[in-house]
Amino acid sequence: MTQVEQRELFGGAITGAVPQGWIDGSTLREVPDHQEMFLSPTTLSNLIFEINEYVPRSSPSGGLNGVASGLEVELPTAINIGADSEDVAAAMYHILDICDDDDTMDVIREPRRVPLQRLAVSPLGSKASAYAGLVKFTTPRKQRREAAGTQRLQDTAAEQNPASGSTPPPPDRSTNNCHFLLVRLPDKTTDLLVFVNVPQDEFLARGAMESLAREEALADEIIAKFAEVIDVKDWGLFGSD
Repeated sequence: MTQVEQRELFGGAITGAVPQGWIDGSTLREVPDHQEMFLSPTTLSNLIFEINEYVPRSSPSGGLNGVASGLEVELPTAINIGADSEDVAAAMYHILDICDDDDTMDVIREPRRVPLQRLAVSPLGSKASAYAGLVKFTTPRKQRREAAGTQRLQDTAAEQNPASGSTPPPPDRSTNNCHFLLVRLPDKTTDLLVFVNVPQDEFLARGAMESLAREEALADEIIAKFAEVIDVKDWGLFGSD
C-alpha cells in the first residue's frame, strides 16, 4: 500500500502529510495561493489543502443556522448550544461550499472530533480543534466544479503515467467520496480544510471493488496522518493579529 509521508506545505509554513509519489498539482497548472493540490499518479483521486476564513461560532447572518437547515442530518438549529455541535456545523459549511447546487450529498460519517498530537502542544495551537468526516457527492450529467479542473490535470498526469488505467465516468452521473478534516484555528481566525476526493466510477466500471476499498483506506490514512503530524512552523501564513 502507498505510504503516507510528512511533507512541507505552503512554502514550509505547515507540516502535513501526502502519499508517496503523488504529483504536485502546481507543476501542471496554476493553483490558488490558498490551496495546495496533489494528484494520484495511478487513479483519479486527489488531495487538496485549503486555507479558509474561520466560520464564527456566533454569526449575525445566521450562517450556521443556514448550514443546519440545508442538510438532512442532525445539526444545530441555534447558536451557542455547544462548541462541538457548532464546529460540526462549521465543517459542513465548508463541505457544502465545494458542493455544486445540483449535487446530491450523502453524509456517510458525520464529523467527529479527532486529536491533534503536535499542534495541541504549540502555544498558538492550544485552542485548535479538528473534525473528520466522510460525505458522498452524486453529480448528474456533468462533472463537479472542482473535479472538472482536476480531471484535466489528471488527464495530463495519465499521459505521463500510461499505466493509470483510469476509466471515464458514465455520462449520466458521477459519484465521489470526499474524506475531509477541518482544523479550526480560532486564534488566527482560520479554518484549514483538508479533503481527499475518491471518484468511484473508474473502479465501479471495472468491478474493481477491492481496489476501491484500498483507495478509500488510503484516503482515511491520509486524514489520520495529517491530524497526527500537522504542525505550524510559520503562523504568519495566516496573517497578523
